[in-house]
Amino acid sequence: MAGKLAVIGAGLMGSGIAQVSAQAGWEVVLRDITDEALTRGREGIERSLDRFVAKERITAADAQAALGRVTTTTDLEAAADADIVVEAVFERIDVKREIFRALDGIVKDDAILATNTSAIPITKIAAVTERPERVVGTHFFSPVPMMRLCELVRGLKTTDETLTRAREFAESTGKTCVVVNRDVAGFVTTRLISALVVEAARLYESGVASAEDIDTACRLGFGHAMGPLETADLTGVDILLHATENIWTECREDKFAPPELMRRMVDAGDLGRKSGVGFHDHRADG
Repeated sequence: MAGKLAVIGAGLMGSGIAQVSAQAGWEVVLRDITDEALTRGREGIERSLDRFVAKERITAADAQAALGRVTTTTDLEAAADADIVVEAVFERIDVKREIFRALDGIVKDDAILATNTSAIPITKIAAVTERPERVVGTHFFSPVPMMRLCELVRGLKTTDETLTRAREFAESTGKTCVVVNRDVAGFVTTRLISALVVEAARLYESGVASAEDIDTACRLGFGHAMGPLETADLTGVDILLHATENIWTECREDKFAPPELMRRMVDAGDLGRKSGVGFHDHRADG
């Protein structure tokens, strides 16, 4: 399965989705609001493809072919002829709703509108469109070129056909899919990691154990590839804070209420790997 894909948002997630789709043969248009964001996104794709070539996972010719299937634009109208549109912008419902409202008047009648949200209920986003039955969650994982999972989420009105087409798209990019049949905030994966990160942050905040020891306990005791605070640093403390806040706002369960430490870290700019400092110090990582 391949066709025309539009990805809205050229950040880490959007550029990653664009890359794996282009590698799978999709013609991809990558849209963002500034040329600078698009340049960063395209350069990120180039670096990622170069790493795959260096590791002999793909040939240089395949990398060039994939890159050639990606075009960039600041014009949302470029999504008009897309078979599938994947939104991958900042995790704020007002921003996502604005985009979906605009896309609803642009895309063709049979297009699938997908959102890469990790926590916001799909139904809340779909409600601003005239086609809620064609809106679905396609939650990819970071870094997209490396992570094999895609969480497919039904909104209240998502049809079986829409879910099937979303699965075919995700599987065409090499992902294994899990299906979330009830549109609960945070779905399955974000609820699990948010609860773990929140409790780990509370243990660290209260001085029960160091960040290093908490992560080591989860890696060696539970067989996790990465500890919860390491995961927060990789994902972005700000991203996980927004996710846990979204879940907590929906369900008011205390296990999802982020501790004050996470809020202060975001206020201070200690966001994890991308800022150099989070629960761990990454400045020596280069």
